[in-house]
Amino acid sequence: MHAIIEDNQGKLLRMEFPVYTFHIDYSRHVSNLVYVQWMESARCTLLEAAGLPIAKMGEMGFLPVLTETQIRYHSPLYLGDTARLEAWVSEFRGASAWVEYRITRPDGALAAHGRQKGLFVRADNLRPYRFPPEQRALFEPFIRTEECGDEPAPRG
Repeated sequence: MHAIIEDNQGKLLRMEFPVYTFHIDYSRHVSNLVYVQWMESARCTLLEAAGLPIAKMGEMGFLPVLTETQIRYHSPLYLGDTARLEAWVSEFRGASAWVEYRITRPDGALAAHGRQKGLFVRADNLRPYRFPPEQRALFEPFIRTEECGDEPAPRG
């Protein structure tokens, strides 16, 4: 399930993920790999919500490629919990973008925060693809200045 939330800073994607037995690791809480999978689900859904799903990008001759993933874990999620994930674009340059993620527990406590840098490349030669103004405009409602967590992740 997902929803697009709009406030005075713009739009963000909100998704919920129930925690199932296959999400649990040896320590009896959600595996760190699952958080990254949830981030990937949110990134794909955010692209769809902006009007450029990955399959459509491929048909148009360009693709999104992740170049960096950062995540910080704060408090665990357990079997039976429902994780709430919020995602938005914090920075959009000509051929790259940063997507921010905030994952909270059912009690509202921060479970994790992360960010991913994506580079858009031409499908035929993998060189950077720069968005024309009409395509960039699709992402502008999702660009927010806030960053996740207790301290900003390093930029690079």
